[in-house]
Amino acid sequence: MSPVASNAPHGRSPLRTVQVLGGGNADSSAHVRSLAEGLVARGVRVTVCAPIEADRAHDFTGAGADHVHVPRSSDPVSVAALRTACAHADLVHAHGLHASFRTVLALGGRTTPLVVTWHNRAPVEGPREHLLRLLERRVMRTAAVVLGTSPDLVDRARRTGARDARLAAVALPGRRGPGGRADPDGPGLPRPGIRARLGATARPLLLAAGPLDRQRGYGLLLDAARLWRDLDPAPLVVVAGEGPLRPVLERRIEDERLPVRLLGHREDVPELLAAADLALLTSRWESRSVLAQEALHAGVPLVATRVGGIPDLVGEAAELVPYGEPQLLADAVVRLLADPERRALLRERGTRQAATWPTEDETVAQVLDVYDELTRPRPLV
Repeated sequence: MSPVASNAPHGRSPLRTVQVLGGGNADSSAHVRSLAEGLVARGVRVTVCAPIEADRAHDFTGAGADHVHVPRSSDPVSVAALRTACAHADLVHAHGLHASFRTVLALGGRTTPLVVTWHNRAPVEGPREHLLRLLERRVMRTAAVVLGTSPDLVDRARRTGARDARLAAVALPGRRGPGGRADPDGPGLPRPGIRARLGATARPLLLAAGPLDRQRGYGLLLDAARLWRDLDPAPLVVVAGEGPLRPVLERRIEDERLPVRLLGHREDVPELLAAADLALLTSRWESRSVLAQEALHAGVPLVATRVGGIPDLVGEAAELVPYGEPQLLADAVVRLLADPERRALLRERGTRQAATWPTEDETVAQVLDVYDELTRPRPLV
């Protein structure tokens, strides 16, 4: 075990770490909750700086960490609050680009080591793209270590000037209910009951999940649904998620008579997934998609766009199609629904692929090793 995991590493008090979250990404918040729990169990003192809403949703204090409310904004008041929280830290670990940039501002010229986990990268265009590149360059060149959650993020970090960029071992945290409590085992309804409630008793049921934003590629999904809407029976797509594109998507679904239902925010995605015939991931870019991981774990065949870290994540355990090709997406879905042997093969491959992913213990162990490298006393020259 790494020296920092002991209660008194290097003959001094327990390591004091600050975890910084922007609070806008549920996946990174779940990762920090899992990481905080593992670090605290190993004798590390953890403070999580995040909006109060993130603590309510993920219960960082319930994991044994201290919580300091820091709004998502990069205004002087928020940066000052973050600076105060980091004042006595041995090491600061920021999650996500915008949280990392605020942390760089808060640390100023301090020598406190900064670790950055780069979870995701939203595709942007125009003036915002230039601003994003400036933020990336500042963060990557300041961080002592950058942990990218997919190989393409690691490569981008190195190109942007990171001194030390590595592939992060990021586990799929167990889903938790309100207040960070682990969901009880077992679904609330049997599979037929869930399908009946969704209106899919005699038709294929396809599940997509994630915020209703441009990154998730729901326009592509609706284009594909239009191509299979006249099948008998037409596959029904249900989308679990909420976001700014809901009015646009609702209008298209109604105007084009698409076999798609928007379910809004749901706490029962694992249950919906267990009831589905296929899972769909149509994003413009993804790193380590939670839906993709849960689909393979649950033995649900996945059709996904070949973008970002998805090919490395799923290997040969999913049907991959290029982004922006609705005909190829529709063809892959229809072909897979008609081929039970192929679906069985993907389920088998999915189980094997999921077994290769890091566990939560392995995720904590990698982070502890990085912390040890950065806080180990250096010999006098």
